[in-house]
Amino acid sequence: MKKIVMPLLALVMSVSAASAQSAKDVFDKSVKLTYLGLDFTKARIIGDAAAKVDEIVDNHYPNINQKVVNESKKFDIAEAFDREEVGTALGPVNKRNAKIDADKVKSDDSDDYQSMKPEDVTALVKGFDFEGKTGIGILIVMDGFNKTKKEVSGFVTLVDMKAKKVLFTDRVEGGLGMGFGYTNVYLTGIKKMIDEIKKKKYKEWKSTYGG
Repeated sequence: MKKIVMPLLALVMSVSAASAQSAKDVFDKSVKLTYLGLDFTKARIIGDAAAKVDEIVDNHYPNINQKVVNESKKFDIAEAFDREEVGTALGPVNKRNAKIDADKVKSDDSDDYQSMKPEDVTALVKGFDFEGKTGIGILIVMDGFNKTKKEVSGFVTLVDMKAKKVLFTDRVEGGLGMGFGYTNVYLTGIKKMIDEIKKKKYKEWKSTYGG
């Protein structure tokens, strides 16, 4: 019996190892990337006493996520990650964002801005429902909208969706614009974050993780 079981076990382990994703795979153009959207479940709005949090959670957060996907030429995730195209799957993140407690979104404490740490992102990803998707996902975990500093901040996170494992994560910031309405002001910051990836961060990540 052992002669049958051991080779079978070895085969299962080799298949599992072959399907596991690594940080290096992010920089292999033959490997598909899937953009998962912006997770706002840990984000705090700082210094905006007039913010209508119920409206932000119910309307603005889903609108922001949809516009990033719909206006792909402006918010060019594919170009930022040196791909011809990336897949999209907003369903899981939209479900998570819909459950946000609006009463916990706003803060007047400046220490609540950028209070997240990489280990918080790791914990978030472990509890994420990827709905059976596999491969590498691009998840942006937002940690703050700071009206006083006029910037947004979030962890750009590459994940092995099957293993619910963070391959790497890095905080990226973007300055807010003068657009009309919360969605447009926030999207200005998101665009600047994506531009920062394209101009600088991707090269840094490739140097660190792509060797």
